[in-house]
Amino acid sequence: MKLWIAALLLAFAAPGGPQRIPLWSNGAPGSEAHRGEKEVAQDYWVNNIHDPSVTVFRPEHPNGTAVVIAPGGGHRLLVINAEGNDTAKYFNSLGVTAFVLRYRLARQDGSTYTIEGTARGDTLRAMRLVRARAKEFGIDPDKIGLMGFSAGGELVSMVADGDPALLAGNPAAADPIERVSARPDFQILVYPGPLGIPAMVPKTAPQAFLVAASDDECCSAPVLDLVSRLRLAGIPNEVHLFARGGHAFNMGVGRTERPGLKYWPNRLTDWLEDSGLIGKQPH
Repeated sequence: MKLWIAALLLAFAAPGGPQRIPLWSNGAPGSEAHRGEKEVAQDYWVNNIHDPSVTVFRPEHPNGTAVVIAPGGGHRLLVINAEGNDTAKYFNSLGVTAFVLRYRLARQDGSTYTIEGTARGDTLRAMRLVRARAKEFGIDPDKIGLMGFSAGGELVSMVADGDPALLAGNPAAADPIERVSARPDFQILVYPGPLGIPAMVPKTAPQAFLVAASDDECCSAPVLDLVSRLRLAGIPNEVHLFARGGHAFNMGVGRTERPGLKYWPNRLTDWLEDSGLIGKQPH
């Protein structure tokens, strides 16, 4: 059995299970008209999100590294299981504390939210909240990454590779969370969509890991575009472009029978180890 699958079967969250934390304790700004509305969840997805949050998955043996995970879903819904909770459990198997982000959806029917404003704002807020409460979560504030699938990958690029001024904390803010930097220390983009790729990546962008399938009509080109810009900026990056696999292969197992793609998270594990973000893994 492949290594990360074996580790995943042995891993479990800390006693008490996952903990959900709203990004704003008194409700999200801009969602006042939807206070009290319930989320809608079916099968593998959730939408109607008006109270954005992170759900904390704690590993049995934490190593101090953390990651905020933004599921995809075309900004219409969130693929909350395969691209959120299952991904968090993979990270837990490596000792990484994971935070699954529920961000507001700009393309859901009737939505008044925006991708660049609301969804990116929720992602920035999630990074600030996790870093502001790093001691409570038992994590290193200098080892907090951001990962996204498809539409979530667009948010990763908007934050990690966008305007550095958006990431800086505001020392004059009344809310202490807003005083904290939102800059990720590493970024992971899984078949990211085309939005959010800047004309020029700043030299302050974090190291990156990118993966997609070459026959993904939506989201293979954005990987190549972003890699070229990361290289020009001198940002360390690793990219895996599989020959076939299409879109939405999630964490591989259960989505494809192609051996390389099926176990692509093994390549991510190697990169995390090579980058000093996790300890040495069995090979």
